[in-house]
Amino acid sequence: MELTGLHHVSALTAQAANNFDFYTRALGLRLVKKTVNQDDPSSYHLFYGDEVGHPGTELTFFDIPQAAANRPGYSSISRIALRVTGQDALAFWADRFATLGVEHDAISDEAGRRTLAFRDPEGQRLALVDDTDAPLPGGTPWARSVTPTAVGIRGLGAVTLTVRALEPTERVLTEVMGFTRRGGYAAPDGPQREIVVFGTGVGGPGAEVHVDQRSDLGREALGRGGVHHVAFRVPTFEQHLEWLDKLEAAHLRTSGLIDRYYFRSIYFREPNGILFELATDGPGFVTDEDEAHLGEGLALPPFLEPHRAVIEANLRPLDTAVARP
Repeated sequence: MELTGLHHVSALTAQAANNFDFYTRALGLRLVKKTVNQDDPSSYHLFYGDEVGHPGTELTFFDIPQAAANRPGYSSISRIALRVTGQDALAFWADRFATLGVEHDAISDEAGRRTLAFRDPEGQRLALVDDTDAPLPGGTPWARSVTPTAVGIRGLGAVTLTVRALEPTERVLTEVMGFTRRGGYAAPDGPQREIVVFGTGVGGPGAEVHVDQRSDLGREALGRGGVHHVAFRVPTFEQHLEWLDKLEAAHLRTSGLIDRYYFRSIYFREPNGILFELATDGPGFVTDEDEAHLGEGLALPPFLEPHRAVIEANLRPLDTAVARP
């Protein structure tokens, strides 16, 4: 029983229409599900991914219109890496970011892979990583994307956790969740320190967590441009039940089993306070929509369907964003 990689990462936006514009029209991801926060149906939950939102390709956003700006610090998911293939792809994206005015750094080496760090319009910290020869297959970029398929984003590469103390997080990752320590690299910004790489399953892009120990920082104040949680892949419902038993045997306080309709979830916080989720690979996003029309309408799980009229009346339209070249 092992976690096979990253499932999805969920972040915060205060501007759903502009978020939709950036992630679909600038980054070329597909909006595979336009739904609502099941715990607060008055706001959107937007899922971006590959052609059908395969597990491991999903970057999601909760829309909180009044959210203050994120204040970086420890106890946070401080960066999301996305996979592309080849140095030509990174060069394409560097040129595209320059054309579109997307804030970005120079291409650099991190953990032996070429990487291009950038920020979205709300300050969300992201990076593109070259996944050439990665052992875990990536997703399939959407054929109707605004960007060429050959250089398209193929899913999640890694998340970086910023923690006050490495050891408690390392203990949960390795002793409970089955990750192994797989090296490290020098932090791209000061002070001088090593960021430690942990892998699960076959490891590599799509199956990595990077941990940055920063006792010199204050605690993060989560807001727009910050990350709410990271989810890890569980292949089957049977293994999901076994993971619940394992987490509770390790005295980690969990949410219990939650049915999110498109997948099943277990939530818990690791010792530095970062929210983790274990999510099943299925049933998937074609459960309630045809593959050709994913994300075109508002999708609601069955328990919210009776309230559709009220929910739709309270949501702002997404089609008001300005198209990008």
